[in-house]
Amino acid sequence: MTDTAAVHDLTDPAADPFAVAEAAAEVIRERTGAARHDVALVLGSGWGQAGDLVGETLATIDNTDVPGFAKAAVEGHSGTMRSVAIGDTGRRALVYGTRTHFYEGRGVRSVVHGIRTAAAAGCSAVVLTNGCGGLDPEWMPGTPVLISDHINLTSATPLEGATFVDLTDLYSPRLRAVAQEVDPTLDEGVYVQFRGPQYETPAEVRMARTLGGDLVGMSTALEAVAARHVGLEVLGISLVTNAAAGISPNPLSHEEVLEAGAAAADRCGRLLATVVARI
Repeated sequence: MTDTAAVHDLTDPAADPFAVAEAAAEVIRERTGAARHDVALVLGSGWGQAGDLVGETLATIDNTDVPGFAKAAVEGHSGTMRSVAIGDTGRRALVYGTRTHFYEGRGVRSVVHGIRTAAAAGCSAVVLTNGCGGLDPEWMPGTPVLISDHINLTSATPLEGATFVDLTDLYSPRLRAVAQEVDPTLDEGVYVQFRGPQYETPAEVRMARTLGGDLVGMSTALEAVAARHVGLEVLGISLVTNAAAGISPNPLSHEEVLEAGAAAADRCGRLLATVVARI
């Protein structure tokens, strides 16, 4: 007899991560009554309330009921996923209330499982959001910034074996143009993913700036690579929740991240709702 839990254990090297994603997508179809979803949305730190404005929630599923997923590990994240109506178009968004971070130690397969599941569920695009530190002093806490490119400092990749994927235009120019049509004040920047969970030191922030970075955080880049691999169009949006270490004299805290997200919830929610509808 096959041990279902073992088959769905992404930390087991023998497990097939794409088979686990297919199993997860099947549970989502059964629990939501939707044969497919069209767009996936990953809500990062500070974005939880913004997701409520995307559309009517038609079904909610606990992460722990879906193969390969786990409960939320970070305060301010929701341990559920939702099937949300995109206006009156008949299309659905798959909204993740949390993500698995690389620093949780569950492996890269777990980090990108939501992305692979979204593709298996029928999505053609994904919107990746996060809360981050800003390197530009003009970006006040609560400022959304489009991700134009990234620098991956995790020393990891979701790709296995001789899997060669072009990342030249990873963050979709088309979707960034759509977002800027919705909000012409949106700036763009290069996102730098560190491993975490400690915040970056001032010296590391200076290094990121020297390398060409504008935003620093602990997520997104690995998910974006996995999304390109499975054929999803990617839009990345960072919410500057604080000035990065050394930019501001104030110590960094997760509470600051949540406060900035709450203050920007209405603007970010309306931005997400309009962009998702246009995707």
